[in-house]
Amino acid sequence: MFKSLIVAVAGLGLSTLASAASLVEGQHYTTLDEPVPTQVADDRIEVTEAFWYGCPHCYALEDTLNAWVDGLPEDVAFQRLPATMGGAWNRHAALFYAAEALGIRERIHDDVFHAIHEKGAELTADGDIAAFFADYGVAEDEAREALNAFGVKSQVNQAHARMRNMRLMGVPALIVDGRYVVTPSSAGSLDNMPQVAEALVAKVREDRAN
Repeated sequence: MFKSLIVAVAGLGLSTLASAASLVEGQHYTTLDEPVPTQVADDRIEVTEAFWYGCPHCYALEDTLNAWVDGLPEDVAFQRLPATMGGAWNRHAALFYAAEALGIRERIHDDVFHAIHEKGAELTADGDIAAFFADYGVAEDEAREALNAFGVKSQVNQAHARMRNMRLMGVPALIVDGRYVVTPSSAGSLDNMPQVAEALVAKVREDRAN
């Protein structure tokens, strides 16, 4: 009970902390011992969301996160990293990268979450994913080819390596500049995660300016 109370109180005061960029390392975020190389230009700050389509907490975070992403300044580059922990996780990662290869990822992203959590779809079998992609103008043979393409399999493997390097044990998580990790627990709530990430972005800017 005491631990839960601490989390609740921390969450209540977080918006002030985040706006003042006075977060506490080890309390509101953790720092990786070995930073992970970022995948953006040197003059931009990378924010990565690690997620799984089957995760209810990731689904609950999406509206808040999307609203925050829509208002990000030009020097911040946001990207999504599908988590890979075997089974359905890896199949959904393949779905993500296949959709990207087919040019429909941004269109289907929210709909995949909705199909899984509101309609009970699993979207792990090739046939089910191909049928889902068909609603976005993708022929079945194209969908199956993309899902089993060498490039998609390589991206899933790379995502797994990146996730391991980030020392992630669960999702959702926000990783700022390849070094700072924000989780629902550290932020105090799902809705607080973007606030903490924004404060860390400001920290990166300040550190780079010095």
